[in-house]
Amino acid sequence: MAVELVKEKYNGAVNTLEIGKGAKAVKVGGQTALPFLFDEGAMPHKPVVALEVLDTEPSDAVIDFVNSHQVPLLCVRLEGIHPDNGNKSADDSIKFLTAISKRVSVPLVVIGCGDADRDNEVLPKVSQAFKGANFLFGIATQNNYKTLAATALADGHSIIAESPIDVNIAKQLNILISDMGFDLNRIVMHPMTTSLGYGMEYVYSIMERSRLAAFMGDKMLSMPLIVFVGDETWKVKEAKESRRQGVNWEVATAVSMLQTGADIVVLRDPESAKTVMGYIDLLMNK
Repeated sequence: MAVELVKEKYNGAVNTLEIGKGAKAVKVGGQTALPFLFDEGAMPHKPVVALEVLDTEPSDAVIDFVNSHQVPLLCVRLEGIHPDNGNKSADDSIKFLTAISKRVSVPLVVIGCGDADRDNEVLPKVSQAFKGANFLFGIATQNNYKTLAATALADGHSIIAESPIDVNIAKQLNILISDMGFDLNRIVMHPMTTSLGYGMEYVYSIMERSRLAAFMGDKMLSMPLIVFVGDETWKVKEAKESRRQGVNWEVATAVSMLQTGADIVVLRDPESAKTVMGYIDLLMNK
């Protein structure tokens, strides 16, 4: 006797967001079911990998890999603007990003250093310098979103809204940003994350709840999800013990995040990126 599998059907969908301009622009989101369940709903745009570079470290190898392996996105973390890590100026950041944008043709994700005062000082100037390029800018938090949201809105960029692993705060922040006039289709949620074995099951459940809420029609939780896997992975002692172990840790974390609904996974190691892109292509081949 054949067993008929239960299939969930939903009326809602994740928003579709576009990063960049022209032929290399990247679209994410649009799905109407949980990841890779093609019999239950559509997944018009596959999840994408972004490789991350820091303005405080050599970036040539990563940039060359992005170009040679067709990595869809490049994430630039302006860590050097932090008062304790160089205190670089906005002009320094603009020069750095200008040099990088001339070397790659893929869209950019640009994030600050995490210091609210420095990010509010530097990121608006960077945003204005690249007006109309449709970068994805971050990171906006509940207590520090107005300046970045205003400048990203004025300059035609999209924005990353971060919440501390909390669905209610994520929804509230999306409401606050949209109340400023921001199109819901230009917001990406960062639920914050962790690496494998460090509370991942809780992060997984929060992300899954967000996705299910979107499918059930909650417009304020229907944004694509971004997770900074590399930043979390390479902090843990297991990853620091050896590059091989770190790559495995990064890949395992990324795969888990993809299975719960991440649309953009930001990685640090090119080998990890190659493996995860292969994994995405395998699953998208239905």
